This record gives sequence, structure tokens and C-alpha cells, in this order.
Amino acid sequence: MNERKAAERRHYVVAGVEVAAPPLEPALYLVATPIGNLSDITLRALQVLAGADIVACEDTRVTRVLLDRYGISRRMAAYHEHNAGEAGPRLLAAIEAGGSVALASDAGTPLISDPGFRLVERVQDAGLKVVPIPGPSAVLAALTASGLPTDAFMFAGFLPVKAGQRESRLQELSGVPATLILFESPRRLASSLATMAKVLGDRPAAVAREMTKAFEEVRRDGLAALAAHYAEAGAPKGEVVVCIGPPGEAQPTDAATVDRLLISLSREMPAAKAAGEAARMTGEKKSDLYQRLLALKDEGRGG
Repeated sequence: MNERKAAERRHYVVAGVEVAAPPLEPALYLVATPIGNLSDITLRALQVLAGADIVACEDTRVTRVLLDRYGISRRMAAYHEHNAGEAGPRLLAAIEAGGSVALASDAGTPLISDPGFRLVERVQDAGLKVVPIPGPSAVLAALTASGLPTDAFMFAGFLPVKAGQRESRLQELSGVPATLILFESPRRLASSLATMAKVLGDRPAAVAREMTKAFEEVRRDGLAALAAHYAEAGAPKGEVVVCIGPPGEAQPTDAATVDRLLISLSREMPAAKAAGEAARMTGEKKSDLYQRLLALKDEGRGG
């Protein structure tokens, strides 16, 4: 294999300049790829992608766009949660035979919300080398743009889809003395934010979407206000990261936000229950919120 690798011509192209990429030593290389803007790729990542014997990725079509952008032509193999049991041993065998495998996710750093850790475990258990190639991360991009504390943070992945399980998971996270970072589906965002406000209190938070892309947005407010905004505006487009301030960071909720929250909740449940939910989310008295909701209905603004 070493003779074949030495004979192969491997390169990448940056700004019209072709750069040679020497073959790599046998190892698993964890390559971080752009989360949106393809210019965020690092030079080292390009060298590894161009020099590897195999580029393993979640979706070969997605990674092919990146490789084509930089003039890289390599053998590709799909590796994702549905085929990890079969593809993992094949990739391990390739490294054991003296090959190099570059593992890339569709976007961001491998192993973050993908099954790559199983492959890393296999490779390490076999006494082989694992090399991280750091770069873009949606988690860190959202955190740094959130305006929330960064001295301690916890990435908690996706919340459960079922409402009861979601509440239970948030209860488990409620005492963590750090900024929480979560991924969320756009269509569940409003309901998830409402549940976060209910369980965690009205902490300051930020919703980051489409990071590094043309319509990048970071909206910062209290959890209750964010829940009301997305309930009214509808599901946003693009991928979403939610950052939530640590315990003890709750902030007062203004009257306009409370009104929007009451109206949003009353469209889904009876007035008394809506007032109770709003009370848990904002810390205000249920009786006061119930009377406010009745007044809003009289004004023709309630659900």
C-alpha cells in the first residue's frame, strides 16, 4: 500500500493554486468541516482530506460539494448511525492495513451528535492512532455569539421529542452551574422554549440559527420572550442552536412579552391552564395572569 500511496498524485486547490498533499501515516483523522460557509475550512483539514486514502462521511453527496470546491478527488465511504455496525470494521481494517481514514461530519466537528465515537473507540482499542483536526463547531459559534457566560458550559445535544421526557431531561439539567447549549428542530422550537421557561425559569437565552450562512441570526432575550416570539412568528428556517444562561440568571419579563405569552398559550389550552403555565414560566401570580388574559380576550386579542 505504501508504494501505491507514494505513486498517487494528491492535491487540493486554494485560490487557483494547486498544493500537493503528502500521503498520511496510518491513523483515523477527525476532520472538522464548515457548518455553512465553505471558506471556514482550515488548511490542515484540506491537506488531510486530500492526503487520506479514504474520506468517511455521513453523506457522500454533502462532503463531495466541499471536496469539489477545493479540487480534491479521493475515495469516499459512507459512515453514519444506520451503517456504523458494518462500515466501522471496514474502516478499522483499512487503518490496520496501513491506510489513513479521514472522518468528516456533514458540518462541524465529528462526534458531536453523530456516531463517530464508536469508530474512535474501535481504533483506540486496536492500539491505533487517532488524530483530531480541529475547526468549525456550531456549538462554540453559537456560544461565543450568545452574550452568555462562557467560563463554564454544557452541550446537551437534542432534547427528547415527547413532552414528558423533555421536561424530565430539563429537570435533570436545571441545576447545572453552567450555560446550557442545545440543538433543536425549528418546528419544535417554540414549544421547547416554552418548556424550558417552565422548568428552568425565565433565564436569559439566545437562539442562533443559520450560523456562518447568508441569513445568520442570533436572537437574545429571556426564555419566555423567545417562546412567545417563535410561537407568533412560526418555525424559523435553518438549523438552530439554543444557549441558556446558568441558574440564578433569571430576568424580569416585561408586560408586552407576558401578553404575547398568554395569547400564545390560550390558543392551545383553556384560559385557567394558560394562566397557570404562564405563571410557572414567568414567576408571576396565576390569578393576576388569569385576569389579564380575560382582559385581552375582551379586547379581542386573546385566543
